[in-house]
Amino acid sequence: MMTATDILKELDEPYALTGEQVAFFRKNGFIKLKHVLSPDVIGYMDDTITREVHRLNTQHLPLEERDTYGKAFLQIMNIWLQSGPVREIVFSERLAKLASDLLEVNGVRLYHDQALYKEAGGGQTPWHADQYYWPLSTDRTVTIWIPLQETPLPMGPLEFSAGSFALNTGRDLEISDESQDKLEQALRSGGYRHVIEPFELGEVSFHIGWLYHRAGANKTDEMRKVMTMIYMDKDMTLKTPENDHQVNDWNSWCPGARVGEVIRTPRNPLLFDK
Repeated sequence: MMTATDILKELDEPYALTGEQVAFFRKNGFIKLKHVLSPDVIGYMDDTITREVHRLNTQHLPLEERDTYGKAFLQIMNIWLQSGPVREIVFSERLAKLASDLLEVNGVRLYHDQALYKEAGGGQTPWHADQYYWPLSTDRTVTIWIPLQETPLPMGPLEFSAGSFALNTGRDLEISDESQDKLEQALRSGGYRHVIEPFELGEVSFHIGWLYHRAGANKTDEMRKVMTMIYMDKDMTLKTPENDHQVNDWNSWCPGARVGEVIRTPRNPLLFDK
């Protein structure tokens, strides 16, 4: 059994990427990496983050009374601001360095964290691209998706449309039944490869902000527990928001940032710098 010191040490030790893995990410806009975190670290993250999700959750409507987005998952954001132990996880140098190396930038800041817990019987997460919501000036953004348990297909693992960051269709769509229907057709017509695979324990994925992705319903009787962090190039600047969601994100995740300037607010700490 690892001690707390051992767990934090693992979270800060580098995980070596190969040139082939970086090239795969550059081409496809996503990558899955095995054995990034040990079972002991995943167990610690599960205990630590799940405790905070239960404490901070405000969604108490029955599944049948929620809309499609509400049925997709319980969503708790910026837990690092409310929990010291979660902060230590979110500030992991191992994970931030991976993000920086895959983006091929000189360092990354935190945009925000979010726990995504899909309840037993929870619905699908429709096709969408995250960066529709973000007032960020370039595509040098990436999300790490960390399942806190083995995630077989019936549990609704994350699915990817390889290379779809090149598709401009649908970039004005928020996550909804409409985005699912329109993007399903556009991605199929464009010939983009649909990648749907289970996740092993300790396996994580990274995907860039404009990559289209989705997740299936949770058809099991267990909660599908996932922690995510969104990283951005350390030199990312704020752009003029293009929709109301981007205005909300500006106010929520980088308050005080100014259009055209590097986003370096207290809520966007530097997590890795080469």
